[in-house]
Amino acid sequence: MYQNRITLIGFLGRDAEVRNTRNNSSYTVLSLATKTSWKDHDGEWQSRTEWHRCIAWGKFGEFAATLTKGMHLQIEGELRSREYQREGANQRVWEIRADSILKLDRAERQEEQVPAEGETAGVPL
Repeated sequence: MYQNRITLIGFLGRDAEVRNTRNNSSYTVLSLATKTSWKDHDGEWQSRTEWHRCIAWGKFGEFAATLTKGMHLQIEGELRSREYQREGANQRVWEIRADSILKLDRAERQEEQVPAEGETAGVPL
């Protein structure tokens, strides 16, 4: 059995950005920050913020395009990598192909979560 599934809980670092492929298919890019905190060997608190690039396609991408900086979200999906060339050098980027987004802000929980076709967008807590 194989499984490629990731769940992230964090805050949007900027407003969602709608883009188009060369074939004119639209998608939405989300930049999600997650934070880890720990005590070091001296007992001092340390923290590290990781930034995650999340992509939503089609109708689900249209829903994701309404998300704004600072929103507290749970995003689930598949971790994917892709390669491209920049200035003659091969580059690799890792992205989460989002298929579920849940707003965790209390005020936002009551709003309807719009699912992608054939998928769920999450259920308010």
